[in-house]
Amino acid sequence: MNAAASPPPTVQWYDLSTPAGRFTLSPVKPERDLPVIHRWMNDPEVARYWELAGPFERTAEHVRRQIELSYCEPMLARLSGRPIGYWELYRAAEDPLGDYYDAEPDDLGVHLLIGEGDCRGLGLGSLMLRVLADTVQARSPRRIVAEPDERNLASIRAFTAAGFNASGTLELPEKRATLMLRVPAPRREAA
Repeated sequence: MNAAASPPPTVQWYDLSTPAGRFTLSPVKPERDLPVIHRWMNDPEVARYWELAGPFERTAEHVRRQIELSYCEPMLARLSGRPIGYWELYRAAEDPLGDYYDAEPDDLGVHLLIGEGDCRGLGLGSLMLRVLADTVQARSPRRIVAEPDERNLASIRAFTAAGFNASGTLELPEKRATLMLRVPAPRREAA
C-alpha cells in the first residue's frame, strides 16, 4: 500500500473471500462514510474503548486527522457489501506506538471496530483479521501489530483467534494495552 497516494475512488484496496462472504476494505470517503462511522462511535460497546462518542464533528475530526497522516489509511470494512466496521491500517514504526515496543520498520499496525451490533460475537472480527493478515503476510513477510485495551477481552480473543500472540503490556498515555503480534510463518526452502 502506498499511504501517500490516494487510490481512484472505485478501487477497493482489499477484496477478499471468506466463508462469511466477501470482505472488502476500502479507503474511507468522508462524504459517504462519516455518518455510519459516527453512529458506530456512539454505540456504547464501541465508545467504551474508542472514546470518540459525541457530536458528528468529533468523529469527522478524528477521521480527518487519520487521513492526513502519511502513514495511516482509515478504511471502511464491508461484508457482502454491507458496511460493518472501521479499520485503520498504519506503519507502526512511524506511529507514536513505535516508541512503546521494539518496532520494526515494516510492522503493519491495525485498529478496528465492528460497528454493527448484530455482527459482534459471531467470530467475524477474527475471521476478517485472519484473512487480511494471511493476505498481507503472503505478499510481504512482515509483522502485524495491535494494541487493544487490556480490558477489551473480546478484541484480544479475536486477535488471538486470528493468529496473534499477546507479547506484553504497554503503558500508553491513553490506556493500558496488550501488545498483540502476528509474525509471518517461516518460509520453506525449495527442495
